[in-house]
Amino acid sequence: MEHDAHAVAPTHSVPTPEDATVDDWAREDAEPMPVDSGAAPAEVAAADSAADTPPEPGAEGAKEIESSLQSLELKANVTAHEDAQEVEDEVEETKRHLNVVFIGHVDAGKSTAGGQILFLSGQVDDRTIQKYEKEAKDKSRESWYMAYIMDTNEEERVKGKTVEVGRAHFETEHARFTILDAPGHKSYVPNMISGASQADIGVLVISARKGEFETGYEKGGQTREHVLLAKTLGVCKLVVVINKMDDPTVKWSKERYDEIEAKMVPFLKSSGYNVKKDVQFLPISGLLGSNMKTRIDKGICNWWDGPCLFEILDCIEVPLRDPKGPVRMPIIDKYKDMGTVVMGKMESGTIREGDSLLVMPNKSHVKVIGISLDDSKVRRAGPAENVRVKLSGIEEEDIMAGFVLSSVANPVGAVTEFNAQLQILELLDNAIFTAGYKAVLHIHSVVEECEIVELIEEIDMKKKKEADPKKKPKRKPLFVKNGAVVVCRIEVNNLICIEKFSDFPQLGRFTLRTEGKTVAVGKVVDVPPAGSPTF
Repeated sequence: MEHDAHAVAPTHSVPTPEDATVDDWAREDAEPMPVDSGAAPAEVAAADSAADTPPEPGAEGAKEIESSLQSLELKANVTAHEDAQEVEDEVEETKRHLNVVFIGHVDAGKSTAGGQILFLSGQVDDRTIQKYEKEAKDKSRESWYMAYIMDTNEEERVKGKTVEVGRAHFETEHARFTILDAPGHKSYVPNMISGASQADIGVLVISARKGEFETGYEKGGQTREHVLLAKTLGVCKLVVVINKMDDPTVKWSKERYDEIEAKMVPFLKSSGYNVKKDVQFLPISGLLGSNMKTRIDKGICNWWDGPCLFEILDCIEVPLRDPKGPVRMPIIDKYKDMGTVVMGKMESGTIREGDSLLVMPNKSHVKVIGISLDDSKVRRAGPAENVRVKLSGIEEEDIMAGFVLSSVANPVGAVTEFNAQLQILELLDNAIFTAGYKAVLHIHSVVEECEIVELIEEIDMKKKKEADPKKKPKRKPLFVKNGAVVVCRIEVNNLICIEKFSDFPQLGRFTLRTEGKTVAVGKVVDVPPAGSPTF
């Protein structure tokens, strides 16, 4: 049939070889494109009859016009299809995308609040909720059913503790969000770090229930550690939600709310947040969904006049990233799916299908053969998006978490040592921080053992502003104690991809941990010259 259709093409003068290919393309795709499917058999029939009957002299002109119309129609279909694609791209761009990480002490209600958001934004239907309710009842944990939306594996459900970082997507009128539900338990802080390092906004969930806020806030509680980590990992805006306001010990009491806010403000200031500009407090009930999607009813809580959670998330201003900058995408995870697929968050630049990129630090040249966001395929992805990128030219076993997908023209540096400015938070008992100190370095998605090679100088934050630049530098310190700020050189065993904090904050801030505690937070101030792994 197709053969016949082509046999006709030369007898009419209008269709060019391009049309023939267009025609072919349209037929191959006839199934997914209902627009063509009706037209195609008719055209073929027309073409067939044209081939069989000798053309009448008067009808030839009409036939020619008809065929040119058909080819135009096909062209129109093709362009319409492309236009639709472009429009889709534009629609995608109108809604900004933000990553929200839920942090806070274990049992503050992070997964429940996350689950409630998904339910309120229509991502989970009633039947699923009923199933979870029944499941929670069977485990005699009625109030956990909302958390089951976020905590998907059995271990998490049995213990009621999040272990891995849960991911889910929801939309409001103005923005698309990815929820990252971080674990609150201190054993899983490394997982929380990987979640927070991808986030733009932090939602710090605090339990208002008597005794629960206090345990989370006191020394050794996760509320403090999470806030510090969030700040170091680049979560610039914080929404502090005071959860469980519906609890019988609280009953939406303004006194309790004010007490928690009064305790948190000085601590948030000391962690480096500008409380007036970057932090917002609000009361919610994650289990009942009060003050989340709609403002709370005055009958329940008469003293709260502020916005609800969705309004706050919609209006938050976050710093823009550069879509035209060099490509930087730290790889969080990888798997095989008819090719090698890597997952991560675009920190800078834009990638498109067909782009040639480098996987650093092993300098593998790869080609992008597919990009997907939240399970939908797209042609390109810009900064701040969580993407899955299918690559050709590299095997899955040659990639590790912590590698960085970067542009060929301006690749990310790969180093084994760097200079950093560190703030010592709290050292383990009797430890002194000196050359030879070993810890685990967490920087974007890299987790690597490191050693402090030398302390370069201690910075006195009080005198820093008045320091005289002409003064000779002081002797290098031999050791520093808790609370000190120090510039030091750090060495790692394997090549890691990092950037100076001043150039790429997302790839230049890190935390040091030992034995399950965060010892110090810092930023990269200097890296070896390009092309060299050491100074």
